[in-house]
Amino acid sequence: MKTAFLIHGSYGSPKENWFPWLKEELQKLGYKVYAPQFPTPENQSLDSWGKAFQPFLGKINEETIFVGHSLGPAFILHILQNLHVEIRASFFVSSFISPLGIERFDSVNRTFYGQDFHWQAIKHHCRDFCLFHGEDDPYVPVEKAEELNSHLHGELILLEKGGHLNAESGFMEFQQLLEKIRALSAG
Repeated sequence: MKTAFLIHGSYGSPKENWFPWLKEELQKLGYKVYAPQFPTPENQSLDSWGKAFQPFLGKINEETIFVGHSLGPAFILHILQNLHVEIRASFFVSSFISPLGIERFDSVNRTFYGQDFHWQAIKHHCRDFCLFHGEDDPYVPVEKAEELNSHLHGELILLEKGGHLNAESGFMEFQQLLEKIRALSAG
């Protein structure tokens, strides 16, 4: 069964930005969609997010896709490196794996990237990676996406006026992302 996991970022929610729209679009494509709410910013840590995600681990299979925004991709990397199955694809939006230099975020994000990732295991457990990033992201510089993609060797798509690819930047829908997901079925 095709499953999709939508993973929000710090100070975020599965009910904001383009997540509700994408959830509906993926359901039309036959996906069973899970969009958990993680503790943030209070009690936000890799451990607390891992505990919140524990009930979903058994729903991951070869037809699973992950979609993460902002801090979401760093959390997804931790899931991928410990999986025992190869999933179909991961889509990372406005992603990073190192401090941003913004204390409001770095203080709650620190546990997600404080140690080395097991890149070989991550790539072994996911067939395809696609990264989207706004060239003018006010929080996450493009270099952060390039840093992540240097490990994943995925497709990096830069959007000229994308900002943080969130509601604040006008992204209540995300057609480019949906088209990439649709292409999985056609490919």
